[in-house]
Amino acid sequence: MNAVTIVIGSMCILMIAYRLYGTFMAAKVLKLNDSKPTPAHELNDGKDYVPTNKWVTFGHHFAAIAAAGPLVGPVLAAQFGYLPGLLWLLIGAVIGGAVHDAVVLFASMRKKGKSLSLVAKEELGPVAGFCTGLAMLFIITITMAGLSMVVLHALENNPWGTFAVGITIPIAMGIGLFYRKTGNLKLATTIGFILLLLGVFVGPTIQETIIGNWLTFDAKTLAIILPIYAFFAAALPVWLLLAPRDYLSSFMKIGVFVALIAGVFIINPSIPFPAVTKFVNGGGPILAGPVWPFISITIACGAISGFHAFVGSGTTPKMLDRWSDIKVVGFGAMLVECVVGVMALVAATALQPADYFAINSTPEVFKTLGMNVVHLPELSKEIGLSLEGRTGGAVTLAVGMTYIFTKVPWFAQLSSYFFQFVIMFEAVFILTAIDAGTRVARYLIQDFFGEVYKPLKRVDWLPGNIFASALACFLWGYLLFSGDIGSIWALFGVSNQMMASIGLIIGATVVLKIADKRRYMLTCLIPLAYLFITVNYAGYWMIKNVYLNPAAAGYSVMNAVISIIMLVLGVIILVTAVRSWIKIWNSPRAQIDVLSA
Repeated sequence: MNAVTIVIGSMCILMIAYRLYGTFMAAKVLKLNDSKPTPAHELNDGKDYVPTNKWVTFGHHFAAIAAAGPLVGPVLAAQFGYLPGLLWLLIGAVIGGAVHDAVVLFASMRKKGKSLSLVAKEELGPVAGFCTGLAMLFIITITMAGLSMVVLHALENNPWGTFAVGITIPIAMGIGLFYRKTGNLKLATTIGFILLLLGVFVGPTIQETIIGNWLTFDAKTLAIILPIYAFFAAALPVWLLLAPRDYLSSFMKIGVFVALIAGVFIINPSIPFPAVTKFVNGGGPILAGPVWPFISITIACGAISGFHAFVGSGTTPKMLDRWSDIKVVGFGAMLVECVVGVMALVAATALQPADYFAINSTPEVFKTLGMNVVHLPELSKEIGLSLEGRTGGAVTLAVGMTYIFTKVPWFAQLSSYFFQFVIMFEAVFILTAIDAGTRVARYLIQDFFGEVYKPLKRVDWLPGNIFASALACFLWGYLLFSGDIGSIWALFGVSNQMMASIGLIIGATVVLKIADKRRYMLTCLIPLAYLFITVNYAGYWMIKNVYLNPAAAGYSVMNAVISIIMLVLGVIILVTAVRSWIKIWNSPRAQIDVLSA
């Protein structure tokens, strides 16, 4: 198998899916109608509710949802071979992820851009709403702390990376002000893109000649700086920092992977990985469990991810200019993210299997595999860094992308540069999800605690915005600073996909109410059935074999308790939903139309 075949086949499948299935979802299932004003127009306040060009919104949405998942997940899942990850990415994104993102976005916009917990409360009742809100607060806190840890380690003692990432903030604010004043998107985009490129490529020179060591921060300092930045991203008007920064960052995100695709087409690397490895039955050095259910837990973003529900019921529904933009922003951005996941998988499997496992396994574990590295010593020398035992997936992706880029004759001597650039690129990739996720956490806190203190529910109340933003940053910032998140990071895969199940449950409810044909509900029920069974089995497997197994490295009674709570919340929401579905199904059509109004 060669990489070009995988890339061309994947892109053809996704383009056909967008043209046919995306149109079907927009026209037949959701019945998108541009004659009605969107929440951005109805509630336009110039801060959170702002009608925004669909491509700017697409850039924000894509930048927000495309975090560590489509980069690291496929790299880790390569342990099973290239075929399981590729199949799950394509099938999961088309049948599950794109549908999930579109219906969640639609469901939130029907309720004036409210968070998924409030949508659940109005669609399914107070019990489901409370359980959804509790699950969302738990998941978003862990997600933000976990994503921030990846950024922290990428920027730790890395002044070039810190400068290149930091310069995007004033550039974005300047472009936000310029666009708001002139309304000229093309000129704003051109200026912003040029400044962004200058910031990235001139960064090393500026850092060495002007800044020096001023931007060399240790992990603890960065653990304070990141939440402070996220506070301003969450509290400031969306047009000033969040939207323009995500929009401009999306050019880098998409641009790098376009360059990777071009590199693949130029050199057409073979895939030395087998389609399926011996670790599909479990016992692997990276993922202990079997290929199912863990392929669908490890690869979340890129296929289907509950984190997308936060963005789809947080910032994005308050920005869409027209209802039909849901197809481009919701359905389309998910498929583009799938391309990112496929390219990450290609970059990882383009390495020799022994080199891949040497990077992603501890030296002690790698010795037990009976493998001998092939190109790793040479790659380490060219990059100027020892690569063995650098687990977690980020370094593997950087090495894989560097390996492909430097096979192009013009770039053969630039291994060190490309490696550092990709590490920085990963930080930018993830940071855009952190600022959007923190703003979503602010909305969740206002909705959840607004039940106790009503003024908090008002998104135009400045003290409430500041309080909720500060609390959100404190919660995940504390975990980041203390490092405690490492003890429960393994829970993220299961809890994230449970969140996706909740999104599909609510989506199925909305489709049942509005669709002309009740069988259209299957668009949500089919991926829901698979995902709900998968996530519950994965949770059970982890509880039995890891969390309550004293001999396992991840033994933790607390993790077991938290896992059980998350699974129980999911079951309560599903049972509540099924009861609601039966009631709606047995109601006259006219009564259903009233319910869906």
